[in-house]
Amino acid sequence: MSTAVMVVVAVVVIAVLAAIGYFAWTQSRTRRLRRRFGPEYDRAMERHGNRSAAERELMSREQRHQELELRDLDPRQRELYREQWTHVQEQFVDAPETAVEQADRLVTVVMGERGYPTGNFDEKVTHLSVEHGRTLDHYRRGHAISTRASAKEASTEELRQAMVHYRALFEDLLAIPAAERSATPSPGPAAGSAGPARSADSDQERAAGPRHEHTTPSGERRGDEQTPRT
Repeated sequence: MSTAVMVVVAVVVIAVLAAIGYFAWTQSRTRRLRRRFGPEYDRAMERHGNRSAAERELMSREQRHQELELRDLDPRQRELYREQWTHVQEQFVDAPETAVEQADRLVTVVMGERGYPTGNFDEKVTHLSVEHGRTLDHYRRGHAISTRASAKEASTEELRQAMVHYRALFEDLLAIPAAERSATPSPGPAAGSAGPARSADSDQERAAGPRHEHTTPSGERRGDEQTPRT
């Protein structure tokens, strides 16, 4: 085999290996972005119409996100904010529009406490999408209903749904960090008791938001008397 042929073969092999490597890298990048952004990945795809542009935007969000000085809330802060949320929910029956407005404001306060920018809505969505992409659509829907409510164009049922949507992001922002959860010792059998089990169930109920059959933004079980009056 002549030297020229060998060079050509070597160049072709290198090109094929480079192509395989690039394909593997892009596939790995796609899987990582899909895991991180969840539904936001599909939204970016719909907006840009092609994978490369969508992924460039998402990676740009990641770079800007790294510049933020984010912080977790301590247990006392989380409890105080949950108490405030309970107070907002209690106002829903008599003043649903006011409750939705306050829910929006409370979510923004928690964002700021965590270190997220709290300027215009698009800016908030961009930064939240990196770590809260799976609940961000709830925030969009809650905000859309809140905007209609300010113009007196939202029904009571829509306002109730807005509370559900806001609560999904609210609980996501207040979620206990994995490191803190793993550092908390689990009570043994001798600790007895049904108390810890009930507490865990209660946290799950709060995170899940209100049940549809009760038509109330409150996630707490108080019986059918909580149904909001329309």
